[in-house]
Amino acid sequence: MTEKKMGKGQQTRRTQFALLLPAPDSIVFLGDSITEGGLWEEWFPGEHSVNRGIGGETSVQVLERIDGTINDPAAVFLLIGTNDLTLGYSIPVIAKNVERIAARVRALAPHAQVFVQSVMPRGARWKPSVLRLNAALVDVADRCAARYIDLWPALSDSDGALRPGMTIDGLHLTGPGYKAWVHELQPLVAAIKAGGTERNGQAV
Repeated sequence: MTEKKMGKGQQTRRTQFALLLPAPDSIVFLGDSITEGGLWEEWFPGEHSVNRGIGGETSVQVLERIDGTINDPAAVFLLIGTNDLTLGYSIPVIAKNVERIAARVRALAPHAQVFVQSVMPRGARWKPSVLRLNAALVDVADRCAARYIDLWPALSDSDGALRPGMTIDGLHLTGPGYKAWVHELQPLVAAIKAGGTERNGQAV
């Protein structure tokens, strides 16, 4: 399958990111439009948060730009895969791309904390494929010495869609959606600030 071309907005952000390497010891939020929409510096004031989300990106596109994103970060929070599903990429292909991203982060920043976040709910009809992908991402995180973060319980309704009030279009988050997401991340960010967190059940 041919990778989709980048739009103008994607190119605008990517070309800026190429010139703006995050400062060392940053907490990097990496992903697509869902990450891009987060006001991370305001949700985590004083934590040196850096937004490296680009709307519409796939896992391959994140992989293409990963070297210009990693500069001795304290942590990387990766969320990617929902656009791949939309475009019809298979779950094994998506999972392999995410593994390559996580492995590259680990190679470039061996002391950084790496978090692989679950793909979020996005409508009841997508529930089976998203859950299969998330199951694959659990294994990816384990193989890459990363920590998997399951966001599904905080965001999903009983049908496997985003909860009412957390989204307008069934995919992107509103303020309450971001608040619920941030609530899941706050203990991890606090642990990073304190100098430690847990990876695969082990304190590091």
